[in-house]
Amino acid sequence: MSPARFRAITSGYADLRIGLVGDFCLDRYLEINPALRETSIETGLPVHNVVAVRSQPGAAGTILNNLVALGIGQIDIVGFAGDDGEGLELVRALQALPRVNLEYFIQTPQRRTFTYTKPLLIRPRQPPRELNRLDFKNWTPTPPSLARRLAAAVRQLGRQVDALIVLDQVEQAGTGVVTRPVLDALATLSRRWPTLLIVADSRRSLRGFPPVTFKMNATELARLVGVRRKLSLREIRAYAGRLARRLGRAVFVTLSELGILGAAPDGSVVVDPALPVRGPIDIVGAGDAVTANLTAALAAGASISEALRLANAAASVVIHQLGTTGTATVRDLRPLVLDLNQP
Repeated sequence: MSPARFRAITSGYADLRIGLVGDFCLDRYLEINPALRETSIETGLPVHNVVAVRSQPGAAGTILNNLVALGIGQIDIVGFAGDDGEGLELVRALQALPRVNLEYFIQTPQRRTFTYTKPLLIRPRQPPRELNRLDFKNWTPTPPSLARRLAAAVRQLGRQVDALIVLDQVEQAGTGVVTRPVLDALATLSRRWPTLLIVADSRRSLRGFPPVTFKMNATELARLVGVRRKLSLREIRAYAGRLARRLGRAVFVTLSELGILGAAPDGSVVVDPALPVRGPIDIVGAGDAVTANLTAALAAGASISEALRLANAAASVVIHQLGTTGTATVRDLRPLVLDLNQP
């Protein structure tokens, strides 16, 4: 990519308004000093002494953090938190982010706050090592009244934004933000405004989603097309191309160390290779960085190939940030994307 083209795309980010719909969680990191050894008198088990606590928005919040890092002009978020301590902490963290509109974010006693608690062993001159995670989730269906409020927010935002991102992060269908009423609202937007960029990602499957731009990994693609084995790259290309033609929308598939595949609505497919690894890595958050950068670039007028290059660069930046769910700024992307032999 030439410097001029890079500037043309990224200089438009400040003018974009992007809506983000999905499951926001609290990422809480517990930093443990293993040198402070103790044994519980009551149980005889080793005690992990926490010396620092870090919290930040996670899941859809990780996409949000990346959109903020890119300098998107306004980001409207649709989601919920519980009326609990974790919810207070999450809302406070969201309010601290610049250019984020919380008008459609709901704090409710009907749900508990989705929380990932991540204990980290911190040793001098070593990468942090994550222990077993402690999760707080909702295991019952999202109340219909709350689902209707979220769906109404989606319909309203669709008339105002340049692009919409949808993240379904929960394990149990119907227990998070992306319920049937929200999917119906997305289907309405897709019909009424066919040029509106809507990028959807789901950790379970995009089966049942309306025709929007799909983003997934290779395992999720296999699940979507009903194949119970690992797909070859040739098969991924074929399935993604057919899916894009059927949807009439682009399809993106992350391929781990192979890079990212993009299929256009005409069925043509391009694979942008991953950048070389430059040291120890932590892949947490890479997929969300890809989602944020694909959406921002496409909304700013990038081609599929250009969006893939920017998203791959963002993933490379993020995986080299250890012990946290990282982000990538435009300044971070620049040296990884530019072909300095072009004007």
